[in-house]
Amino acid sequence: MAINDYFTGIQHVGIPTQNLEATIAFYETLGFKKAGLFRNNDSRCAFMQFNNLVIETWEGDTINHAGAINHISLNATDIDKAFAAVKAAELTLVDQEIQSIPTFWENGIRYFNILGPNQETIEFCQIL
Repeated sequence: MAINDYFTGIQHVGIPTQNLEATIAFYETLGFKKAGLFRNNDSRCAFMQFNNLVIETWEGDTINHAGAINHISLNATDIDKAFAAVKAAELTLVDQEIQSIPTFWENGIRYFNILGPNQETIEFCQIL
């Protein structure tokens, strides 16, 4: 009876927000779809989904910009085209050019980071 007998993977990542509409719009720009919009007392909560990645975002809690999660990484299939698309969408770039780490995995990685409307870091990463 191991703990991992009772879960199958990540359920969702929770990100509090002060502006639910802006957060929904940001994730829609990335290709996420609204999977649900709910009320809990006086606050609203949205679930944004892209394939098996679900972001839960809600109003009403204090936002801690120094949490334990450093970033959310999206698996990029073409890092150059992803970078161009992010620039065209005028999203907030953390990295002004694509970065690389040649010692990760067998052939290295190429990646870049953007900021979401709640100052969450979103990494686009391609394993080479």
